[in-house]
Amino acid sequence: MTTDGAIAGGAEPRAGVEVKPVAGYIGAEITGVDLAGPLEDAVIALIRDAVLRWKVVFFRGQRLDHAGHIAFARRFGDPVVLARRGGASPADFPEVETTADRLELGGRFGMEHEEWLRRRRHSLLRGWHCDHGARIDPPAATVLRAETVPPYGGDTTWANLAAAYAGLSAPVRAFVDGLRAEHRLGVGYQPRPGDDGYVRHLLDHQVASVHPLVRVHPETGERVLFVNGYYLEQIEGVSRPESAALLEMLLEQAVRPEYTVRFRWEPGSVAFWDNRATIHLAPGDHTRAGAPRIMHRVMLQGDVPVGVDGRPSEPVTGTTAGKW
Repeated sequence: MTTDGAIAGGAEPRAGVEVKPVAGYIGAEITGVDLAGPLEDAVIALIRDAVLRWKVVFFRGQRLDHAGHIAFARRFGDPVVLARRGGASPADFPEVETTADRLELGGRFGMEHEEWLRRRRHSLLRGWHCDHGARIDPPAATVLRAETVPPYGGDTTWANLAAAYAGLSAPVRAFVDGLRAEHRLGVGYQPRPGDDGYVRHLLDHQVASVHPLVRVHPETGERVLFVNGYYLEQIEGVSRPESAALLEMLLEQAVRPEYTVRFRWEPGSVAFWDNRATIHLAPGDHTRAGAPRIMHRVMLQGDVPVGVDGRPSEPVTGTTAGKW
């Protein structure tokens, strides 16, 4: 995640722009900024610093359209262009993915959305993830904006993985520093009895990489506990029972309430998060309200994670750095 220009002469952002932390370890709201308008380099630098410091920042009452959303994201890096999107995503803006696409997925494989969601996120820990964590180069950041939200439900929660690592005891930190783990698409999915079309889809579109269990953040230098529930199932060099016990302990550490922040969406809300230092929990309750939840996201190209020992991640299958 990079800016597109230095702050000329050390200029300060204009008066009225404020960064207001909303939780102790993660999350801040930025006020006094119109993301649809021209943004000074100093404001871009303030937003970038806030994302690196607070891991996720929130803006309310924004009036971004697809073009404005892409233009804002581009001030911080190169937007990802996905090879495949669903029918709800805007055809003329390949950088934008509409999350309502997710509602289509279960139907493609003979499931109602609720069943598909239950099978993917059958436990609390399974639902936590970073975006595209099985890739060799997961996105550096995500900018998500709300177009339509239900009257209740639909909140998103984020966890600070740098704080989670720092909160481990010194002997455990030293132990996990040297471990690596395979991240694979769909490892947490619970198959349906008999022939399961979604399982066949996962097998035909495998994506997997071996990442360090602790990555070094390329901008802040922080050590980040690189764990998630949806892509990660096996730590290398240990038995499966040992791996399961270690991952459960580390995931529980990562999502301790003090390391998390929960955001209530409104139309026009925008969340901008560091995908290298967070995992998030997408809502599972928003369909209960019987109202649409339409969100649009733009992701920024990321780099290949590097461990404490300086070793980069390695691709296993279905992923090449920079190729989506």
